Amino acid sequence: MIWKPHVTVAAVVQRDGKYLLVEEETESGLAFNQPAGHLEEGEALVDAVVRETLEETAYDFRPTHLVGIYHWHHPVKDITYLRFAFAGELRGHHPERRLDDGIVAARWLTLDEVRATQERHRSPLILRCIEDLAAGRRYPLDLLVHYA
Repeated sequence: MIWKPHVTVAAVVQRDGKYLLVEEETESGLAFNQPAGHLEEGEALVDAVVRETLEETAYDFRPTHLVGIYHWHHPVKDITYLRFAFAGELRGHHPERRLDDGIVAARWLTLDEVRATQERHRSPLILRCIEDLAAGRRYPLDLLVHYA
């Protein structure tokens, strides 16, 4: 069997001093995550983060920059994740839209609140991605090339 990491995307959205997270049900209880999910077959990374953000928050997301690419091995599940995190803008909200199964709500938290809830983070990548964005890490989207 050939080993492959799980490729995921995440939206790192900051507005008015707060960061957009989702509160979701997990096997360990309620947890926080960025709007995030798995890349689907044939899908471009940028399209995946737009889709996942809409599905999990009901916000239209327009990626403007890549914040970083993160490699993390989940110690309990023995799964390796390769996460592409994107910064961007929200372009609209659809409050009537039903959120993905397991998503309780979209939440806006300050950086201090994000730090204070680390024990409820789905992974250590949540705070790291936010801190990287706050530190000014922004890379052009043309780093990513998708051949269809």
